[in-house]
Amino acid sequence: MSVPAGTDRPANAPVGVGIVGCGAISGQYVTTLRALEGVRLVAVADLDPARAQAVADAHEGVRALPVPALLADEAVDIVLNLTLPAVHAEVALQAIAAGKDVYLEKPLAATTDEAGAVLAAAAERGVRVGCAPDTVLGTGIQTARRTIDDGLIGRPVSATATMMTPGHERWHPNPDFYYVPGGGPLLDMGPYYVTSLVTLLGPVVSVIGAAGRPRDSRVIGSGPRQGELIPVTTDTHVTGVLVHASGALSTMVMSFDAVATVSANIEVHGERGSLIVPDPNRFSGEVKLFRLDGTGWETLPESAGYRNSSRGFGLADMAGTPEGREPRAGGSLAFHVLDVMESLLLSTRTGRSVPIESTCQRPAPVPLG
Repeated sequence: MSVPAGTDRPANAPVGVGIVGCGAISGQYVTTLRALEGVRLVAVADLDPARAQAVADAHEGVRALPVPALLADEAVDIVLNLTLPAVHAEVALQAIAAGKDVYLEKPLAATTDEAGAVLAAAAERGVRVGCAPDTVLGTGIQTARRTIDDGLIGRPVSATATMMTPGHERWHPNPDFYYVPGGGPLLDMGPYYVTSLVTLLGPVVSVIGAAGRPRDSRVIGSGPRQGELIPVTTDTHVTGVLVHASGALSTMVMSFDAVATVSANIEVHGERGSLIVPDPNRFSGEVKLFRLDGTGWETLPESAGYRNSSRGFGLADMAGTPEGREPRAGGSLAFHVLDVMESLLLSTRTGRSVPIESTCQRPAPVPLG
């Protein structure tokens, strides 16, 4: 993939990327960035200098730097912020103050207040903000979107989004953060589902939900802490209804309290057909359509989206987005998604419908390529 045309940067000059945060997810981004023609990884930084140095040593031309030095480096055009969500806003604001574009792993920030401060600072400084998930740019969600936009299911009426697991403590050696405020199934996996629903059906205007916490503790199932009991201080089963501006209704169930399900990750239902949408945590997957006058499910060919994409394509897409145009995996979309999730959790506590104050445009579709 090359960076799309439209920027002032010469086509043969790749955009320099500096990574802050060299945890496990950074490996996927490094692999992607080093494979793309339009971007170039130039520097990495981490609170643990040895971890950053290990990444630099493994990749020729990549320098390990302290965070302030990376932010000041003229070779860095975009800061890829892979820190913990609790410090997303802090690091993003530092990068923005240094005049850098910023792309963040999800969520945009820990709260909408922090996320709003990031977007305001970026607007004042004249830099851009992008944010994962970029899985929606792959062939799975994009083919589903094109199917809807081409009218094959008629007017969309409703959608369901289902994520059911027995809990991450069964496989994660340090699952504590999934079970405290700021964690839970909605904030952990919700960004993939809500971003996909907004991409497919447009922005959300109100939400109402309910939640539960069947257990006060969990047992770690693997690693050196296997058998250790950890407290659960946040809801682990969240369900809600999202009212889209288009009038479509999306029903979400996000749970760490289920053994298994045969439900599709996402289904979209229209007046003339129903659509099965692949896992929004992946870039590809089968899209299936059942037409009103059909006789069964048919698997649709890929018709849109970046082929063979992976984590980091959203950053490269942003790098190639013309100035003045919102990136597909842009800050306003990420803010709206965070606002929807935060409002849904508020509704679970109050028992009332909560209006969504923010909005966004549906991101531009991705042609097949």
